[in-house]
Amino acid sequence: MSTIQLFGSKGSTVVDLVNNIKLSIAAQVFQPQLIVELNQDDGILFKDSKSGFELIEANAIVKYLAKDFNSSSVISKEELEIYPQLKSNQLTSIKYDESLFHKVEFTPSQIILFSALYPTLKDQKDISGWFTEFLTNEKVAKAVKHALSITTLERPKEINTGIRKIKANHLVKPKVASIVPKDGERNILITSALPYVNNVPHLGNIVGSVLSADIYARYTKNRNYNSLFICGTDEYGTATETKALKDNVTPQELCDKYHKIHKQVYDWFGIDFDYFGRTPTSLQTEIAHDIFLKLYKNGYLEEKTVPQLYCESHNKFLADRYVEGTCPLCGYEDARGDQCDKCGNLLDPLELINPRCQVDNATPIVRNSTHVYLKLPELEEKVSKWIDEASTKGAWSKNSKTITASWIKKGLEPRCITRDLFWGTPVPLPNYEDKVLYVWFDATIGYISITANYFKEKENPEDWHKWWNNPDNVDLYQFMGKDNVPFHTVVFPASLIGTGDVWTKLHHLSTTEYLQYEGGKFSKSRGVGVFGNNAEDTGIPPSVWRYYLASVRPESSDSHFSWEEFVTKNNSELLANLGNFVNRIVKFAIAKYNGVIPKYDIKNIGDYEQFESDINGLLTSYIENMEAVNIRKGLETAMAISARGNQFLQDNKLDNSLYANLPDKSDAVVAVALNLVYLVSAVIAPFIPDTTAQINEILNAPALSITDKFELVLEEGHNIGKAQYLFKRIDEKKIEEWRAKYGGQDST
Repeated sequence: MSTIQLFGSKGSTVVDLVNNIKLSIAAQVFQPQLIVELNQDDGILFKDSKSGFELIEANAIVKYLAKDFNSSSVISKEELEIYPQLKSNQLTSIKYDESLFHKVEFTPSQIILFSALYPTLKDQKDISGWFTEFLTNEKVAKAVKHALSITTLERPKEINTGIRKIKANHLVKPKVASIVPKDGERNILITSALPYVNNVPHLGNIVGSVLSADIYARYTKNRNYNSLFICGTDEYGTATETKALKDNVTPQELCDKYHKIHKQVYDWFGIDFDYFGRTPTSLQTEIAHDIFLKLYKNGYLEEKTVPQLYCESHNKFLADRYVEGTCPLCGYEDARGDQCDKCGNLLDPLELINPRCQVDNATPIVRNSTHVYLKLPELEEKVSKWIDEASTKGAWSKNSKTITASWIKKGLEPRCITRDLFWGTPVPLPNYEDKVLYVWFDATIGYISITANYFKEKENPEDWHKWWNNPDNVDLYQFMGKDNVPFHTVVFPASLIGTGDVWTKLHHLSTTEYLQYEGGKFSKSRGVGVFGNNAEDTGIPPSVWRYYLASVRPESSDSHFSWEEFVTKNNSELLANLGNFVNRIVKFAIAKYNGVIPKYDIKNIGDYEQFESDINGLLTSYIENMEAVNIRKGLETAMAISARGNQFLQDNKLDNSLYANLPDKSDAVVAVALNLVYLVSAVIAPFIPDTTAQINEILNAPALSITDKFELVLEEGHNIGKAQYLFKRIDEKKIEEWRAKYGGQDST
């Protein structure tokens, strides 16, 4: 029994194969009875158990078996130049000098050099001479076959240089400095209800207006529509004057404070306005006066002296919101003078039962005051015709239509558009120096003036007219809670129609119901619910908040914020679906392909046509829902595309075995899956843009436009970046902690 044993490399690199070829050839030529085996405990080893003699380096073992220990420039070249290149997988850099040998001889130099060149030259058809003769030698061929049988060679990896290879004409266009309508393009003007500045917005306020508008605006921009998204704080009116009085500051100081707070909240939530302005500006006064005076000139305004509540305690006529009392229609005890928050009906403050002054709780008396009224009955026919056409063409949300229809059905009545206040746009008529324009007439004009202020410092300040006086080429999309609907579908359009000018009027109105908090209402005074600044305090990133709020958006009925659902959606949907899909394929691509998309053929993927059909069906549904502003359904469909990606990886069993045994299929699956990740980054961009930015950084790719069908945009040879975790698991213990913290002052 032989006392000599020879063990080869058990690794899977090119160097391991080269070493096993060296040992196998040397054994076949010099000691045919010696078989190269794999040692589970150690690497390369020549061992004589009788003498205890051992060698652990391949070149030394070849020399020992050949009994030739002479130095050689060829071996030195292999050890100093070729071996480092093999180790770093730089096979293309290895050069073959055909003049080194003229005939085949089994010397250590030839065995060592041939083995080192084998991975580089074995498949090259133009190689001839010594290497080819050596390769075809019977003993060498047998030895190479044995070396290959004991070496599971990992395929050589491309070097990740960071190069991008992306199909043209599939990317989001860069943002321009001044956005104006363009002929031949889809021009969309997007506004959300102007948030009122007398308090911090809560989650219901945010999802009902600015977040919903932002999601749609981001969608349009991703689709490369020509869209402009404007908003700003609504700062005039009774509520501001009342709050300033309570806080012992001027209305201007109050507005400055809350405008800053609102902007900070929206910035944190990632609301990407093209311009976020304010209503108290010179352009607001100019445009509001122009509309008012044209209505006056055209006979649509009238003066009326009416009884009005007057507070003798602080000697002031009480505008609607200064008055509170019991609603005559539903009995709600905290109804405002202009509207009941419980039943939603608009009110006259004189109708309130047991009225009280909001400032000092005194009981007001009735006195006469002269005001200007908008003669809505004379505009009703034109407004009704416009509503019928616009609501159908623009596919208004169902609740928008219902609320508007109820107003028209009752018949329009003259509406007062002035108030006894000092904080507001002055009334441009004599004898009205102590009155201002009513905020619900004035505030909607803020959309126009804020757009004008966007262009104020641009090259052409008058470009705002291209948006607001261009109904044939511009579609106006507006987002708000249901309590704001009548002013946007009746009062504001009636005011524009009454001027006789050509105006861009409402195309699509997206209206939300109310978001309740854990079965109750948000209340800042009672400390109930999550307000804009609270969201940041939880330490949970904006993407999670945006995702959750979009997923529970109260589109057709009231919905409820729930901490338990919030945590579940993060852990079970964002983390387990989206995060898992992206992380799994990216880590595999980096580990096996060095992050370089390989050459591939989709024909190597079974049922690829069915997979592609599934994705395209989901993508079509996504686009249809987003076009119709079905935001919740759009988000569900985006996540369904991600889930189909997880299924794709499962169906094709992407793992080490597929990579090793079915390399062509593995290549195709990796390339397609990375392209699907790119598509997912685009369809989630309107909802969770920070996550999209992360994915694009991982993929080393710019923002992808949402394509009409699934496209393989990342091409072979494209280099991706490093893996990143998109989401973190939220501990369920936080649920009760947050409930206690935001459940109200007496929640403990």
